[in-house]
Amino acid sequence: MSRRKAAAAEVPLPGLARLAPTQQRSRERFERILACAAEIMAEKGSEAFRMSDVVARSGVAFGSLYQYFPDKAAIIGTLAERHNAVGRDCVRRDLAAVATARDLHPALCRIVDSYYEMFMREPVMRDIWQATQADRALQKLDADDMAVLSGLLSDAIRRIAPDMPTAALATFSALTMTLIAAAVRHAIALPPRKARQALTQFKTMLPHDLAGLT
Repeated sequence: MSRRKAAAAEVPLPGLARLAPTQQRSRERFERILACAAEIMAEKGSEAFRMSDVVARSGVAFGSLYQYFPDKAAIIGTLAERHNAVGRDCVRRDLAAVATARDLHPALCRIVDSYYEMFMREPVMRDIWQATQADRALQKLDADDMAVLSGLLSDAIRRIAPDMPTAALATFSALTMTLIAAAVRHAIALPPRKARQALTQFKTMLPHDLAGLT
């Protein structure tokens, strides 16, 4: 490997951890950092928490902290990626039952409910999401996640509508997943009762079939 390529390989991706530890002790330290950061964000919000807060709470020295995370965005990005992975698994599960066009609407409704429940179960996700909207590197992580989710929906629809034009399918899937994410993020800012009412109304607006798209 050339010197230039070797140097590039050592540069962490924006918004992610510098390296993933392999030894047990290092993994435990890595996980403690993330757990403490999540606690602090849940208490203070993503804007108020500092790297020094993580050091104080976790007991991990600054040098060890920076060994894994070059900045606060890398901590938030790593947490975001973990929650994104959980969300993608939920979407895969909820779309797995789509075998006919009639299955599409119930599956989309399940995705809405799954996402809302995930945000309510892990309140720190609200702070993580807010942080991803404020940082350019983290915005890319969010955009990449949305592209994966749109792809999952496209794959499910392709099973039931193999002749749908590729461009129409891509646009439909991207818009649908973007709207679902926006609706859930709106709902989590509301009191639970109003949130449920808003999501119930939103689900009636989701497509019931593929008319006009095939």
